[in-house]
This record gives sequence, C-alpha cells and structure tokens, in this order.
Amino acid sequence: MEPYRVVLTTVSSLQEAKRIAHLLVEARLAACVNIAGDVESVYRWQGAVEETQEVLLLIKTHVEKLGDLEAALRRLHSYEIPEFVILKVDGGSAAYLRWLDESLE
Repeated sequence: MEPYRVVLTTVSSLQEAKRIAHLLVEARLAACVNIAGDVESVYRWQGAVEETQEVLLLIKTHVEKLGDLEAALRRLHSYEIPEFVILKVDGGSAAYLRWLDESLE
C-alpha cells in the first residue's frame, strides 16, 4: 500500500492559504502545498445554502503525518469546521515520491 496522501482543504483568502501552506511545509507536515485560487463553493451551512469564493489547497503528505496535519489545520484555519478530505495516492514517479519522502523527514 502506498503511504502517500493528498489532503484537500479550502480557505477564505489567498493570504490565509499562503500562511497555512508555508507553516505546513516548514513543519514538515507537507512536502508541497498547491494553492488554487478562485474556487466557487456552494454548500449547506447552518440550514442555508451558501455560495462563497474560496482558495483550494492541495496538500501532499504521508499517511503517518495525517493526525498532526489535521491538528495543525484546525489550529491554523479560520473556519469553524475546516475541510479535511484525504485522497489516497496509488502511485507516482519514483523520483517524485522519493523527493516527497525526503521532504517530510
């Protein structure tokens, strides 16, 4: 089983995205965080359908880092309930996965 994961979360602004991304990489909880701006989100919150502009983070990490990563996101995030969706990585180039491992050590 591949130990690699991509975690998705959205944040309220580019400034928040950059702050969280830098802190996660510096703490070695993420090898890389892609920041994808201008995401339009439609969701139900407290009984109402909401529509919001958000910024999407794609966080590359290792299964062993997930607990600490989730705790860090809850601490750093401005939302009451931050998105924390884990995608399993079934494979990738050997060189990239080796780099990911080295970046998380």
